[in-house]
Amino acid sequence: MTSGLSEAIRLLVQDKGISEELVMKTIEEFLLAAYKKKFGMNENAVVRFSEDGSEVTLFAQKRIVEEIEDPVTEISLEEALTYNEECEVGDELLIEINPKEFDRIAVQSAKQKARQTIREIQKDTLFSEYKDKVGEMIIGYYQRERNGNIYVDLGKTEGLMPKRYQSPRETYRPNDRIKALIYEVNKTPSGLQIILSRTHTEFVKRIFELEVPEIYDKTVEIYKIVREPGYRTKIAVYSNRDDVDPVGACVGLKGVRIQGVVRELEGEKIDILKFENDPRAFIKNALSPAEVAQVVVLDESKRQALAVVPETQLSLAIGKQGLNVRLANRLVDWNIDVKTEAQFLEMDISAESKRAVSALFRDFDEEEEEISRVEELPDVPQALVEVLAKNNIELIEDLVSLTDEELEGLEGVTPDDVQTLKRIISETIEIIEEGPSEAEAETEAEEEEQPEEELAEEEAVEAQGAEPPVTEETAAEEEPQVEEEEIVEGEEEEITLISELPNIPQHIVTALNEHGIDDIVDLINLTDAELTRIPGVSQEDVEVIKNIIAETVDIIEQDDEDEE
Repeated sequence: MTSGLSEAIRLLVQDKGISEELVMKTIEEFLLAAYKKKFGMNENAVVRFSEDGSEVTLFAQKRIVEEIEDPVTEISLEEALTYNEECEVGDELLIEINPKEFDRIAVQSAKQKARQTIREIQKDTLFSEYKDKVGEMIIGYYQRERNGNIYVDLGKTEGLMPKRYQSPRETYRPNDRIKALIYEVNKTPSGLQIILSRTHTEFVKRIFELEVPEIYDKTVEIYKIVREPGYRTKIAVYSNRDDVDPVGACVGLKGVRIQGVVRELEGEKIDILKFENDPRAFIKNALSPAEVAQVVVLDESKRQALAVVPETQLSLAIGKQGLNVRLANRLVDWNIDVKTEAQFLEMDISAESKRAVSALFRDFDEEEEEISRVEELPDVPQALVEVLAKNNIELIEDLVSLTDEELEGLEGVTPDDVQTLKRIISETIEIIEEGPSEAEAETEAEEEEQPEEELAEEEAVEAQGAEPPVTEETAAEEEPQVEEEEIVEGEEEEITLISELPNIPQHIVTALNEHGIDDIVDLINLTDAELTRIPGVSQEDVEVIKNIIAETVDIIEQDDEDEE
């Protein structure tokens, strides 16, 4: 049986993308199905192909008997001798069956079986091809749109880009070229389903790999990307080589590289910043394009920080509807509160506390600026500085070593001046206690043996109305202690993830995360109809989500402010 079989196989291989072996297997199943429809069984049917695949033959294997009981599987000796003169009873013969003898019903049934087999083979072949491409970029062409979902022609198959995975900035027309990320590949009863996306951060990463060779070859690596599709993207990068600037490599000469990325994202704003191990420096970078004057770490365990910006930079740091600071929060994984310099000064945080919390994450090799001269002390009167200078006291070390009596004994120093100096020293100078030397230890031992004399001395000082001498112990006791609870009092921890919502059922969180919805902002933007279309989310779940959002999330509408 020929009739252009090899040509038909070649066309199937080209059009359906199926291997030649699977096509030949399909033809075999087609003939066996037709044989079974005609004779009621196909256990004794044998299909053989020629070596070049140009011919296929269907045989019926029959056993030679003297008396026929089953004409389908048995043949008489007399009839068998017409096929082979040397055959005997008990032998088996292969008798060729002409497919043209099959009736129309048998052929139709076989065709249906063959179509189904080809669909299954094609589905498995495409699934094997595309399942390994998840996370890669692909180019297709706009085919049609239905209910906001876009169907993209990928050549061998069709891709689906749901509405939630489309940037609100983009519009498409028939035959438009679409570059998208293969986000998910599924086998469904209706065929292969390839989900495409242009909103995920991985899509932005793939575009940068295409535009920036340093990212593709791992010279520059992306630490993290956060994105509000259609509005703004922030990307933190670092370099594995000291001689390569990671930000400059991404921007390119005269911005040619970043312009290519912006064009692909239809004009979406992109902030490229350098990743820093120091969280204060990283937070300052993350709030770009705003200029940050200072970053204060308020609570290390709760990852809370305060960014101080000039008055003119406040709106830029916060961004339209809080977008810039919200993306910065997600990028650095800290809760950032933005204040102006005036607001920062009004906060109930003392100068010592501000310096202490700001130094929590300071590198060990970074030296804090020290002051050594009396004139450098904050808020010290200039007249008092001049009086101390006349008494040859210009260094803070010399001033701290003096007792109250010695200070009052200086020419031009009044008791009020002594109290002023004590206050400034206690607020400004950190006195480090050192272990006692052997001589000091002996002295301390002698003092411990004479407690009565020590008490008498203190009573004498109090009787004279003088202040006790300033020692390391008294200075440490007088130095105000800052409690973390006072620093962060009134600050509420901001939540951004759906999983952080109180009383949210876990199955709802799982269902939303599987469809790329993990941020509360993304959840709020979905309608009830879009939520119910998500597998695993029922109408009752939608009501639960609405109630939790109403009780927990405050939706604040701010006046539009320019981000630039």
